[in-house]
Amino acid sequence: MNTVKEIVINEIIINKSRFITVLTNINSINEINDKINEYKKIYKDATHYCTAYIINGHEKCDDDGEPSGTAGMPMLNVLKNQNLTNVLCIVIRYFGGIKLGAGGLVRAYSKSVSEAIKKTNIAHLVSGFEIEIEFNYDNIKQFDYLLSNLSISKTFENSVIYKFKITAENYKKIENILKQKAKIIKKEKMLLTI
Repeated sequence: MNTVKEIVINEIIINKSRFITVLTNINSINEINDKINEYKKIYKDATHYCTAYIINGHEKCDDDGEPSGTAGMPMLNVLKNQNLTNVLCIVIRYFGGIKLGAGGLVRAYSKSVSEAIKKTNIAHLVSGFEIEIEFNYDNIKQFDYLLSNLSISKTFENSVIYKFKITAENYKKIENILKQKAKIIKKEKMLLTI
């Protein structure tokens, strides 16, 4: 699976209508309405704000007043064909006065999303974990060596607490040592970008 690394905004004009596509990474369904509303404020006089998203196997699309099936579903299909997940796509349309017809709308919305995807950096997603471990000070060198290629948040109090993200594959390699030498406080499954 793949996702977009950063926000991409791309504009195309088809028969005097402006199609502005926003592609952004999302990590939670709770983010979606806020992001849509943010772009509605930026492009407040647009005619339509069509959306499609895929996150953790959940997908949804909205035609926002365009004829049924001519905007949201074509957008969603482009995202699925690119094997994207954890992504929100908003296509903002300013009507240019020329009707495109159902087939023309499907092609326009599909093209708008495809063009935006061409301008983004794609990141590959893999299964992994966010881990939090606690251990004694005498094991610091061992854990620093074991986790040397990871970004670690470290807390030093009565004991040592490390927080880090690791791929499922790499976690299997160190799981036994972690269980023997540390207390696993938190182990949350997630998708990691590589």
